Amino acid sequence: MVTSSVPRLVIAAPSSGSGKTTVATGLMAAFASRGLAVSPHKVGPDYIDPGYHALATGRVGRNLDAYLCGPELIAPLFAHGARGCDLAVVEGVMGLFDGAAGQGELASTAHVAKLLRAPVVLVVDASSQSRSVAALVHGFASWDPEVRVAGVILNKVGSERHEVMLREALDASGVPVLGVLRRAEQVQTPSRHLGLVPVAERRAEAVDAVAAMASRVREGCDLDGLLALARSAPALSGAGWSAAEAVLDSPPPPLPDPELGGCAPEPPVAPRARPQTPDGLRVVALAGGPAFTFSYAEHAELLAAAGAEVVSFDPLRDERLPDGTGGVVIGGGFPEVYAAELSANEPLRKAVAELALGGAPVAAECAGLLYLCRELDGQPMCGVLDATARMGERLTLGYRDAVAVSQSVLASAGTRMRGHEFHRTVVEPGAGAAPAWGVRAPQRRLEGFVQQGVHASYLHTHWASEPGVARRFVERCLTS
Repeated sequence: MVTSSVPRLVIAAPSSGSGKTTVATGLMAAFASRGLAVSPHKVGPDYIDPGYHALATGRVGRNLDAYLCGPELIAPLFAHGARGCDLAVVEGVMGLFDGAAGQGELASTAHVAKLLRAPVVLVVDASSQSRSVAALVHGFASWDPEVRVAGVILNKVGSERHEVMLREALDASGVPVLGVLRRAEQVQTPSRHLGLVPVAERRAEAVDAVAAMASRVREGCDLDGLLALARSAPALSGAGWSAAEAVLDSPPPPLPDPELGGCAPEPPVAPRARPQTPDGLRVVALAGGPAFTFSYAEHAELLAAAGAEVVSFDPLRDERLPDGTGGVVIGGGFPEVYAAELSANEPLRKAVAELALGGAPVAAECAGLLYLCRELDGQPMCGVLDATARMGERLTLGYRDAVAVSQSVLASAGTRMRGHEFHRTVVEPGAGAAPAWGVRAPQRRLEGFVQQGVHASYLHTHWASEPGVARRFVERCLTS
């Protein structure tokens, strides 16, 4: 069965900082303004760029991460997101061939491009070179014969004369120049300790920035040539990803891992009446708003497929949880930026604590973990966990290979999942909770908290790799 014949492009670069986000987001917006339905994608675990992609296209930004989800899910997840679209634009991560540390090409932009059989457009920062650009492009185009580097967009070009020199140098490379963006026209987007400021925190300015990116791309790029290149991608075959099928086909719980030991027995589930919607669905409250912007679209889809009604709430502004809430999911974000405001919303903090302490399932990742602590940078938080959190001096960043070491509302002990850490905060635990994960790399350690129905951890995970997580969580909502 053919899953996707959607035209597609991968926007890559020799290194970070070359202008991938500007070009990819600008292309998405420029093509969308032509009336095309554009499917936006991002290679890797990045949560922020997809927010700008969504603004550019009017569609949910989706991630393609071959480490978190496995290479076998990349094409199915792509087909799921791009279904019914006229074009897909995939923004790469880091340099074209940079993948998971020590894992070869795994999770690199090149790896994803090969899995999608997609042509690659290389964005080159040409600000400090002329003829050398040809050697650089030749090297990237010839490094891996399976990666089709089919065009170049020159960024930060200083003048008309500079452009002429670059084009002359690239004439013999066999890789066509499909765009030139001038140095003086760079679109500025504010950054802080974990990268760009998310769209949810600066929506009006973000709209203007995306419009500026689109204008630059329209003026400097050969949109017709890029569209023709996208249409040259061959059809992908196989079954597209389905949240309903994934939940239905999720495997039974694994046996505990003997290497880790100390796995707690499966806790008894005591039936308890909880509010539910008229149609019998259980409400799962999903944190959002400016402080909690990190969430993969597939998580909400899997929860819904498992029988939940997913309702968003904003911990900065909403003073109570959605009616009928039977479980809460709190993803990542920037609670450290909004600690005072989160703390000031005492009614919601108490509501979350009451629900959690009553045994309802609560899944919290990174920012959610901080929100459940007693305090964050001296500001009172929910107090569900006997732990304090504060900003640290060192950035913790990287993929992690993990195994569940305690039975929880998300996973049976022995469940293997891959995750990603990305934070500059430190949590100092107290007592009373079991660890959530045994992390195998880069060093063996225990991580996170399991306490009653709470599963809280620094690890960001992608539930499409283990859809039983969503089914297990919703089942706990039904019986907690």
